[in-house]
Amino acid sequence: MEIVALSGSIVGSKTRTAMDYTVQSLNEKYPEHTVTLIDLADYDIQFSDGRNYLDYDGDTKYITQTIMNADAIIFGTPIFQASIPATLKNVFDLLPVDALRDKVVSMLATAGTPKHYLIPEHHLKPILGYMKAQVVQSYVFIEEKDFAQKQIINDDVFFRIDRLVEDTMILAETYQKMKEEEDKKYDF
Repeated sequence: MEIVALSGSIVGSKTRTAMDYTVQSLNEKYPEHTVTLIDLADYDIQFSDGRNYLDYDGDTKYITQTIMNADAIIFGTPIFQASIPATLKNVFDLLPVDALRDKVVSMLATAGTPKHYLIPEHHLKPILGYMKAQVVQSYVFIEEKDFAQKQIINDDVFFRIDRLVEDTMILAETYQKMKEEEDKKYDF
């Protein structure tokens, strides 16, 4: 399986720190799968202008094609002004409406205050649902107090990320088996 871990901001370090651990957990527990980390800070992405995702070039095309080829995606996002960053929203805007159909998707969010714990529920889940993703119901929310010197210092966060990785992979593997069984019904 192709798994993408996407860090959805071009500023800050907390989301990337959490996504680095997520990738480490995926690689340790599921070495038979291919894991790709995309940190939007490392790429020059064009703004969506309504073109088909295949009509873009450079980093924009690489990111959209990598997402479209993925079987499972873990989106990491900081919470800015009680919402997801524009850079992450732009990625969704670059993709077709049903881009996440047949993909298992999970979420990880970092925020400076515990008051934003429902932002993934109210901002990100509706987008993922609209794009036809199979969404892992639980997500990881990490607060400012869980970090020090660009490191996660709360052991419970590691446990929750490991659980998110496990839930994502169990759902992805189950969904893949279901699709294979459905495909066997057709003789072509």
